[in-house]
Amino acid sequence: MSRIGRMPIAIPAGVTVEVAENNKVTVKGPKGTLERMLPVEMEIKVEGDQVLVSRPNDLKKMKSFHGLTRTLIHNMVVGVTEGFEKKLEVNGVGYRAAKSGKKLTLNLGYSHPVEMTDPEGIETVVDGQNLIIVKGIDKEKVGQFAAEIRDKRRPEPYKGKGIKYADETIRRKVGKTGKK
Repeated sequence: MSRIGRMPIAIPAGVTVEVAENNKVTVKGPKGTLERMLPVEMEIKVEGDQVLVSRPNDLKKMKSFHGLTRTLIHNMVVGVTEGFEKKLEVNGVGYRAAKSGKKLTLNLGYSHPVEMTDPEGIETVVDGQNLIIVKGIDKEKVGQFAAEIRDKRRPEPYKGKGIKYADETIRRKVGKTGKK
């Protein structure tokens, strides 16, 4: 039995969860509304102040859908109450980030500044010159946009320059040495 899939999801005060046909789940909360189509095979029930997910049989595919469905609903509930955020650090001489309106401007050692516009439902905040915070209610979109920012200049192992997640550790390498 799926240990994660079995756990009930507590619905906090001020949050409503609705399950429509074909397992279209809508979660409304203080920060906004999230909608998602979930696997049709799963049985999603709202009982009182909790959501229960059950599976029809023990096929391998159903077992994997069970935990996934429960986690997706849980992330929607957490998103509309607290929201999600990812922190990115810009490391390197002359590397900096700036924000104007919805545009994020990154100077990353290229011949031109890299400009990125915040997608719908995502907000970026620049703290100082080298810390970028990506916030939003949809965990998937927050992670995706943070990954796109990081892709503009990935951290390299020799000097550690580039954009990295705040909790990421870069495995450093020793550079080459000259002949004697």
